[in-house]
Amino acid sequence: MLEPTAIAQLEVTLALAWMQKGLQKSRVTRQRIVTDSGIEPGRTLSRSEPVGAAMTIQYPAFKAAACHTSSVFLDAEKTAEKACDLIAEAAKGGAELVVFPESFLPGFPIWAALQAPIHNHGFFRALVSQAQKISDPAIRSIRMAARRHGVFVSLGFTEGTEASVGCIWNSNLLIGDDGSILNHHRKLVPTFYEKLIWANGDARGLRVSPTRLGRLGMLICGENTNPLSRYALMAQGEQVHISSYPPIWPTRPPSEEGAYDLKRAIEIRAGAHAFEAKVFNIVASGFVDAAMREALGMANRASLDIIDGSPRGISLVIDPSCNVIGEVLSEHEGILYADIDTEKGVEPKQFHDVVGYYNRFDIFNLTINRTPLEPAHFIDAPTVETAAADHARRGQLDNGEFSLREFDGIGPLS
Repeated sequence: MLEPTAIAQLEVTLALAWMQKGLQKSRVTRQRIVTDSGIEPGRTLSRSEPVGAAMTIQYPAFKAAACHTSSVFLDAEKTAEKACDLIAEAAKGGAELVVFPESFLPGFPIWAALQAPIHNHGFFRALVSQAQKISDPAIRSIRMAARRHGVFVSLGFTEGTEASVGCIWNSNLLIGDDGSILNHHRKLVPTFYEKLIWANGDARGLRVSPTRLGRLGMLICGENTNPLSRYALMAQGEQVHISSYPPIWPTRPPSEEGAYDLKRAIEIRAGAHAFEAKVFNIVASGFVDAAMREALGMANRASLDIIDGSPRGISLVIDPSCNVIGEVLSEHEGILYADIDTEKGVEPKQFHDVVGYYNRFDIFNLTINRTPLEPAHFIDAPTVETAAADHARRGQLDNGEFSLREFDGIGPLS
């Protein structure tokens, strides 16, 4: 007989057949069997029992990988090759979500902190020349690696645009396990000296993506300090949060009082969001390798003291109760792995659910404008050619020849 007040948890292995890949993977989720009478302790309903009003709530569990790694500095193609190798390694290690640092492709513009902008024109030209549009080959190769290995990928990159040869954004992509683009986020406001490099983003990507791993959200570096940005993701049911950071972020010479401690800042922000949102927070920071250090030092040898003395970024994973799980990487490159069980976000929601009962929506009201912002909007009279093309495309969509994921402005991956 079912006990109204009893609570039980059981492990269930689910086999998911992927017809497109001819591949099967087993994944563990938590299931809770609920009926009008309560929850049965210690067992599931047998096949002979009437289900009645029973329902099953699933909590995905999976392994995540955070890549604490350096870029091939200012070389998008080679950095993409490195990313594909790391995706393969992480997938072999059992990861189903692989996270890369901020501006990993093609590298973080730390030169903006090290010398006056009048000396940085060469660096800026180099970065702009390597900035990627979503349809460019480097991005495409990483999408194909995600599909090939059946993993989700979070990728930080400097994004370019056809509208301007000099406008770039600090952007992040969430790539699905089929290679599709699930979310495209541009950092809303570049931080401090980053304003000399990147433009303001819009809120088109201030979204949570529902996936088989749970509901995934992502913010870039200092955005994790912005309570409204974080709340926007909480309000969409975020379960797993992705935070990307640079390798170093100096604000003063390291010997001076008040110099910024990136390691401590990451620990505070990552823990705060995990605790307030009751989510897992996966943090991936970049790494200064010898090639990046030498390239920056060639422009200004005095900057090497700042590079060498500044606190490094860290990569880690924090659970919904603010506990660090798995190892923490800082002083050497590597991939850290952590087991994510989204059910662990349920119990803490009893204490503080700021997007549920632990708030006053009759008092507070937040509106978010997610309209994509473009430099101009053009209204053209339709020509015979464009009308025919639009008609043909609508016919293809009506006939089911394109899936919604394929028709993302890029087309299906081949």
